[in-house]
Amino acid sequence: MNMVDITMVRVYLAEGRSDLNKVEKWLQTEGNVRGYTVFRGIAGVGADGKKHTASLLDLSSELPIVIEFFDVPDRIEAILEKLQKLVKADHIVSWSAKSGR
Repeated sequence: MNMVDITMVRVYLAEGRSDLNKVEKWLQTEGNVRGYTVFRGIAGVGADGKKHTASLLDLSSELPIVIEFFDVPDRIEAILEKLQKLVKADHIVSWSAKSGR
């Protein structure tokens, strides 16, 4: 199998905030990525130190959301420059990986 170098990106956000909609809309219209996936967490602790959970008694509207996507490193570099204008840089994580063609 032929493998190609890629860069994985995860963007950590919170449900119910405007930056989630901005990032998702930008990825669909201008991001030019192969695709992306949005994961909704059931619990998380943010920078404020407060735990946000999904339960029947406490339906938090600020559950953790992770947007994940990948592409070739050169393309990701350009995407990250623009993405950092929409989201705080410390909410974006990236790493090198390999993918089959």
